[in-house]
This record gives sequence, C-alpha cells and structure tokens, in this order.
Amino acid sequence: MDHNSYKTANANKATAEKGWVVVDAENQVLGRVASQVAKIIRGKDKASYTPNTDMGDHVIVINAEKVKMTGKKWTNRVIYTYSGYPGGQRELTPLMIQAKNPARLIEHAVRGMLPKNTMGRQLFRSLHVYAGSQHPHEAQQPKAIKF
Repeated sequence: MDHNSYKTANANKATAEKGWVVVDAENQVLGRVASQVAKIIRGKDKASYTPNTDMGDHVIVINAEKVKMTGKKWTNRVIYTYSGYPGGQRELTPLMIQAKNPARLIEHAVRGMLPKNTMGRQLFRSLHVYAGSQHPHEAQQPKAIKF
C-alpha cells in the first residue's frame, strides 16, 4: 500500500482560491446573515479548509439598511463603544447605529464571529458592506448567494 496517498494536503496562501460573493441582506435576520457571511469569509464552506490560513472568499453585502432584527432588539439591545479616554464610553442601540451608518451593524455582527487575533483582523478586510443595492465590485464578477 502506498503510504503517500494518505497524506493530508493543507492549503496555504499560495494555493487558496479566493473568489467574490454577493449576499443580499434584504429582509434577512441580522445574526443569521452574519453567521453565514463569517463562515464564507473564514473559508469553512470549502472542502480544503485549513484553520490557520486565509482561504475564504471576499463577501459583498448589499441592502444592509433593510436587515431585520427579531423582538425588541432594535431599541433594547445596547452596544458599547469605548474611545480609551475617561468618559469615552458610549451606549448605542441598533436603531441609532442604523440611522447613522447601516453598514456598521452588519460589520459589528460579523467581526464578533471572526477570530480575535491577527488572522481575524486580516479576514475582516474581505467584508464589503453597502447600505443600498449598488456596489463598485462588478469587475470581480461576484457570484450571488441566497440563504
């Protein structure tokens, strides 16, 4: 029996095939969309997934302003930010964030589902969120994915 045929092929940065994907968040629940997007960015949907390699696709999320939340989360959930200065802690509700920058909600949710290390920060650069239905990445010929 050939012992070389049982070797596990680990992907690396050179062999990773990164594509582009479009996700429409219109009438989708925020957490469910974010978990699917995080899985695609991480590359867990691929058969050649390697935990220590950035092999996920670039994800374009459109219609971020039309995302939904269940229950009273729009007003009762509190998201904290801290500038690092005394008195710099802010409490924001998703409704306040949505009014100012709708893309920030999806970015916040996806960032929380990625690893909290150098690779997680690198993976986050593969996320592109837009409030409306237009995006400037048509040249990459992204594939549309429906959840």
